[in-house]
Amino acid sequence: MIGLNYQQTGIRLVTVVFLAGLSSLLNTNSRLSAADLDIVILQGRVMDPESGLDAIRNVGIRNGKIETVTSKPIKGRTTIDAKGLVVSPGFIDLHEHGQIPENYRAQAADGVTSAFELEVGSAHIDDWYAERLGKAAVNYGVSVGHIRVRMKVMNDPGDFLPSGTAINKTASAEELKQIAQQLEQGLKRGAVAVGFSTAYTPGTSAWETLEVFRIAAQYRASVHAHLRSARDQSLESLNEVLGPAAVTGAPLHVVHLNSTGTEYTPQLLEVIAQVRSRGLDVTTECYPYTAGMTQIASAIFKEGWQQELGIDYEDLLWPETGERLTEESFARYRKTNGWVITFTNTEEMVTAAVVSPLTLIASDGIQYRDGRAHPRSAGTYARILGRYVRERKALSLMEALRKMTLLPAQRLEKRTPVMRNKGRIRAGADADITVFDASRVIDRATYQQPGLYSEGIQQVLVNGVSVVKDGRLQEGSTPGRPVRAPVKP
Repeated sequence: MIGLNYQQTGIRLVTVVFLAGLSSLLNTNSRLSAADLDIVILQGRVMDPESGLDAIRNVGIRNGKIETVTSKPIKGRTTIDAKGLVVSPGFIDLHEHGQIPENYRAQAADGVTSAFELEVGSAHIDDWYAERLGKAAVNYGVSVGHIRVRMKVMNDPGDFLPSGTAINKTASAEELKQIAQQLEQGLKRGAVAVGFSTAYTPGTSAWETLEVFRIAAQYRASVHAHLRSARDQSLESLNEVLGPAAVTGAPLHVVHLNSTGTEYTPQLLEVIAQVRSRGLDVTTECYPYTAGMTQIASAIFKEGWQQELGIDYEDLLWPETGERLTEESFARYRKTNGWVITFTNTEEMVTAAVVSPLTLIASDGIQYRDGRAHPRSAGTYARILGRYVRERKALSLMEALRKMTLLPAQRLEKRTPVMRNKGRIRAGADADITVFDASRVIDRATYQQPGLYSEGIQQVLVNGVSVVKDGRLQEGSTPGRPVRAPVKP
C-alpha cells in the first residue's frame, strides 16, 4: 500500500467489511425467501388454459396462494416432485348435488378442488354454508334455488325435489311475491347463482320464469337451468329459457345439455352458438356418461315419460339392487321414491357434447347414500382425461383442461370475484392445483361400484393444503372454503 495514507486504508477496510456483510445479508435473505415458500412443485408440465402456458416449470406456493411460476430453481419447506406429471389448475365442478364429506372426498380423488350445487340449490343460504364450514375437502358453493324456494313457499313435502304441490301448481300472486322475495334474499346473502328447472316444476308459468330471470339479472347472477323436456321438444324447452335471458339480460347456463337434448344435442349446440354470436351470455355443460340419474317420484316420470324421454322400463336401473325395472317394479318404487339411473343417451351424443368448444364439463354428481350413487360422482374428470383425451383423442389435453378449470371459473367470476383467482396457474392465483399422470389417469367408478376412486390423480392441493398425496386421499384433510358472492345487508 505504498503511497496510501492511513485514512485511505481505513476507508478501504470499512468498505471491504461492509460489502462482505451485505453479501452475507443477501445470502441470508435468499435462504429465508426460499424457506418461506410452503410448497414447491418441481419440474412438472405446467398447463394453464388462460395464458396457454404448456412447459416444464416450478411452482412456488405461500400462504395458500401461488407465489411464483418459474423455470428457475426454487426451494420450500415441502417439495413435490412432478417430473413426468401434468400440473394444472384444480378442476371446478358447477353441478354437484352431493354436498357432503363423502362426496367431497370422492371428488378430490378425481382432481376436483371446488364443487358447486347450482341447479337445485338451496332456499336457506346462510344455513347451507354454515353446515359445511370446516368439514369439506374441497371448496364449496350454492345457488339460491327456484325449485327449493318454490317448495318452501308451497309447503311441498319433498326432501330434495318436489313431490307435492310445487310440481304442478300455478303460483298465486301472493306466492309469486314470496318466491321473488326469497330469491332476492338468497342473492343478498351471497348465493353464487340462481338454480332453475321447469322439468321438476312444470307448473311454473312463463311469468314466473320471467320474474326469476329478472331478479337474477338485477344481481348479475347466472341462471343454471334444467330444460323442461327432452328429445323432440328440446328446442321449445331451450327457447323457454333463451327468451327470458334475452329480455332481462340475465346470464344463462344450460345444465347437462346432452342429457336433455339427446339426439338433438348438435342442433341445440348450434342454436347456442348462434345466440352467443349475437351477444347473449349463454353457456352449457355436459357429463361423459350415457346414463343420468334422478328421483323416480319426480315430475320427470309424469305420464307419457316413455315417449318424452325415448326410453322404457328396461332402460331404468335401480342402483340399490342392480335390477332393470319393469312396469310393476317401476310403480312400486315410484310410491316410495328413490334414485333411479336412466339410460337416455348414446355414446355418439355424449361425444358430440364433450368435443364441442361450447361445453364445460360438470358431473351432475348425486349424493352418496349407503355408498350408492351415480359413477359420475367419483369419476367424471378422470374419465374425460383418460377416455376422451388419451384413448379416443377426441379433444386435446389443453382443451379438456380449459373445460374443467378456466371456463367454469369465468362463468361465475362476474358475480363472485373470488373465482377470478381460481382455474388458473399464475402468480396470485389460489393454490388449488391438481397434479396427474396423463399416461394412466382413468376413472374406476361403475354403476355397480359407484364409489371407486379414480387412478392417476397424484396430488391435489386445496388452498395450498394437500388433500391427495402420492395418489392417496389424506383422510381428515378439510381445507375447503366457502365460495360466496359478496353478502349485502
